[in-house]
Amino acid sequence: MALTAHPGRNRPPHRDEKHMRAEEIDLVDVSGGCRLRVKVRPGARADAILGPHGGALKITVVAPPERGKANNAVASLIAGAVGLPRSKVAVTAGQASTGKTIRIEGMRAHEALARLVAAR
Repeated sequence: MALTAHPGRNRPPHRDEKHMRAEEIDLVDVSGGCRLRVKVRPGARADAILGPHGGALKITVVAPPERGKANNAVASLIAGAVGLPRSKVAVTAGQASTGKTIRIEGMRAHEALARLVAAR
């Protein structure tokens, strides 16, 4: 019997890996910047931006979920992906949860989306 590869549960089989639409994630303009909803898996093997997951952007970080380490890692990962200093990115809700809201200062949603897609 031959073994066959199966696509992941969250991805259609022929999906373009670099393609991500604004409608797939909660990324909206707010006063002075934009707001992004993320789903985080702390304690992962690598820091990575994986793609859309249930209306949020799925992210993995190596940092453990203790004393804000994962929150700092998430903010640093997003800041690096969009090309802003870490001080311009903050976790504004969900500090003790895997579902978080991130505020990105000084960048509109469409520009943040383009940079997040390029960083994947």
